[in-house]
Amino acid sequence: MKQLSRQDAADGGLGASPTGDGRWSATIDPTWWGWSGPHGGAIAALAVRVAAEAAPEGSVRALDLRFVGKPDGGELILTPSVREVGRHTRVVDVEVTQAGVEIATAAITAGRVGESGSADVIDRISGVPGPEGLDAFMIPPEIVPMGAQLDLRPVDGPLPLTGASEAWMRAWITTRTPMAVDAAYLALLADCLPPAVFPTLTAPLALPTVAFSMHVTAPLDDPTPAPVLVHTRNTSTSGGWSVDDTTLRDRGGRLLASARQSRRVIGWPAR
Repeated sequence: MKQLSRQDAADGGLGASPTGDGRWSATIDPTWWGWSGPHGGAIAALAVRVAAEAAPEGSVRALDLRFVGKPDGGELILTPSVREVGRHTRVVDVEVTQAGVEIATAAITAGRVGESGSADVIDRISGVPGPEGLDAFMIPPEIVPMGAQLDLRPVDGPLPLTGASEAWMRAWITTRTPMAVDAAYLALLADCLPPAVFPTLTAPLALPTVAFSMHVTAPLDDPTPAPVLVHTRNTSTSGGWSVDDTTLRDRGGRLLASARQSRRVIGWPAR
């Protein structure tokens, strides 16, 4: 089996290698760390890529991931297990461990994608300016190291930590190391904006992700590296939990994937 996605991740620290016993090994580069450890989106991307290798006859359609431990900078071991669901659908369970301790569990659904037709229901928007000419915004890498990995260009909406009245953000995002636009890349980008409640705050707050899900909504038939329009909106923050909904679109406004994540709120309020 081939080494996983080094050609796409280059020096980004998102590669994984087979160990020869049905498992995969990965160590996330410190430049892909979040607040206090490996970025959750990077772990989600690795799980999707390993699942795609384990069930290569299908295309990834959905991801359901739960973080059950706190990762550090050590080696991650990803163990996939494939279940057949009908003739053309596979569910790949991926266990992510570190030093023998379970860090995350993921269920990735893959299946055959048919030809597009005139009766297809396509979610598409228009009138959004492209990234060209928009000012860049960098998540401070001295606080969140993975901020240096991103070319992030806000389109509209409030910026983080501005004490705004609205809890949403929308920006074009590309990684500075070009990566193919596939399901793993979308899982990564879906977690790259700050928590959507951040525009309403004036000081940072710890909101670790506990549950993350994503559904692919369009054929990812052009893997060419390209900017993705990421729109995240906070639907609820109360009782120590915060829920964000996120959409990811291509240059033509077509919805590529939608995602949702539940976060624990540590230290609320901080305004």
